[in-house]
Amino acid sequence: MSDQPPPQSARLSILIPFLVVTLIWGSTWIVIRDQLSVVPPSWSVSYRFVVAGIVILGWGLVRGDSLKLDARGWGFAVALGFAQFVLNFNFVYRAEQHITSGVVAIVYALLLVPNAILARVFLGQLMGRQLLIGSAVAMAGVALLFLHEARLSDAGPEAALIGIGIALLGVLSASVANVMQATKTAKAYPMATILGWAMLSGAAIDAVFAWTTVGPPVIEMRWGYVLGTLYLGALGSALAFTIYFQLIRTIGPAKAAYTSVLIPVIAMLLSTLYEGYRWSLLAVAGAVLVLIGLVLALKARRPNR
Repeated sequence: MSDQPPPQSARLSILIPFLVVTLIWGSTWIVIRDQLSVVPPSWSVSYRFVVAGIVILGWGLVRGDSLKLDARGWGFAVALGFAQFVLNFNFVYRAEQHITSGVVAIVYALLLVPNAILARVFLGQLMGRQLLIGSAVAMAGVALLFLHEARLSDAGPEAALIGIGIALLGVLSASVANVMQATKTAKAYPMATILGWAMLSGAAIDAVFAWTTVGPPVIEMRWGYVLGTLYLGALGSALAFTIYFQLIRTIGPAKAAYTSVLIPVIAMLLSTLYEGYRWSLLAVAGAVLVLIGLVLALKARRPNR
């Protein structure tokens, strides 16, 4: 038997936060869907990251982190905020206007692919054979889940193509931000500081865009909307992104992206409990392949730092 210790990504110190992020983000798709009726998406995105930025900077103060950034730090924070909290989330909210949240979640499972490619190009991280095999198995599962959701969708072909195209743009934006978090520049500043200012700068850009395109702020004074915004801001953003970006820094963008592969399965399980979702053989087969691919990938020794 090999005396080598298990890879870092297979240890509880990684698996537990990995599971926490997956469970939180697996629930956010339903909440986002609930927010699309009255408030324009750009304003909802802005409110979400105002809450998130305030929460995470407050946490930084409690920890004793310095909230100051130099010119390089501000440039990085604004660029990160634009990619992750402006482009990515505006694409997500708009995609859900055309296709179901389940289909959007499955499209985001493809995040693994650009994350792995960009990590190879910009960070020099090799995937290794086992990670490639796990990724192939997981993508086969994603394809089955996508086919299952496409059969259930009542959106026409044109709406479906538009929604999928918008979601793919969001995936690319998120991938750029993911790889940015694994760079030396990101690691030069406290996580709460760089992330909090990225969220607030992103929220400011979102607000300018919203005011320019759809007019003054609109707030839906409904408990579901207000509580949903607080949930998405505090847990779905401040907590989840802190944990997720730390995972990226520890195990690399490719492995961390497996949260997005598992999220559709979590979303479907939650939908089973709260919305009466019914599983098909395609969905079960897809979920099983995703889980097998996940296990293979997290046990792989590369990329692993």
